[in-house]
Amino acid sequence: MRIAIIPARGGSKRIPRKNIKDFCGKPIIAYPIEAALNSGVVDKVIVSTDDEEIASIARQYGAETPFVRSSRLADDYTGTVAVIRDAILQLQQIGWTLTECACIYATTPLLNSERIAEAYQLLFDSHADFIFTCARFSFPIQRALLKTDQGGVIPFDPPSVPKRSQDLPPTFHDAGQLYWAAVETWMDPAKHIYSADSRMLLLPERLVQDIDTQEDWEHAELLYKVMQSLGQ
Repeated sequence: MRIAIIPARGGSKRIPRKNIKDFCGKPIIAYPIEAALNSGVVDKVIVSTDDEEIASIARQYGAETPFVRSSRLADDYTGTVAVIRDAILQLQQIGWTLTECACIYATTPLLNSERIAEAYQLLFDSHADFIFTCARFSFPIQRALLKTDQGGVIPFDPPSVPKRSQDLPPTFHDAGQLYWAAVETWMDPAKHIYSADSRMLLLPERLVQDIDTQEDWEHAELLYKVMQSLGQ
C-alpha cells in the first residue's frame, strides 16, 4: 500500500491554527489531502496530529486518522522524520502493509496531484533513496553577504565575488512540500533525505512559498489565485 502522511500538529505559534486556517475558501490542509488522493499513486492519506479539530477536518476531506500523535512528538523540536517513523510504526501495528510513503506538509496549497505522481515515478525510475521537491536559488548564494558584529559587511565566499554568475555552480533549496521514499528507507536511521542517494524534483519558483508569517500567507494566496486563473 502506498500512503501519504501529513504531519499537522495543533500548536502552531507564528500563525495560530495554521494547519486548518482558511485559505481561499478551504482549510489549508484540504489542499494536500485532495492532491494526494487525486494523484493516482496514493492509496490512503493519513494525518498525524495531536489535535481533534484538525483530525475532524482532515477526515471531512478524505484523510484518515487511525491514531493520535503522542504529545512527545508534537513540540517545537521534534523533526519530521521522527513523526513519519512513528506514524509508519503505528500503522504497521494495526496490520497495514506498507510499501512506499510520501510525507506532504499540511501548508502546501501550491502542490498539485501531477507533481505528487511525477515525484513517485521518479522514485520508481531512479531507485533513489528519497525524492523531494526543491527550487533553484534565483541569486548565486556564493555571493551572499554577512553582517559583522560592528555593522560592517563581508562576503560569505570571497573567492566567488570576482567570478561570473555563469561560472558559479547552481544551488538549490528544499521546497518544503513533498518527500517520497520506500517505507524501509524511512525506517532506516542510516538513510538521510539530503544525500548523494537522493534526487530532487525541481519546481518553478512560482510554485514555492514558505508559509511562516501572515505576509507569506497572503503571498501564497495570490500565487494560488494566479495559478487558478491560468488553469494550472
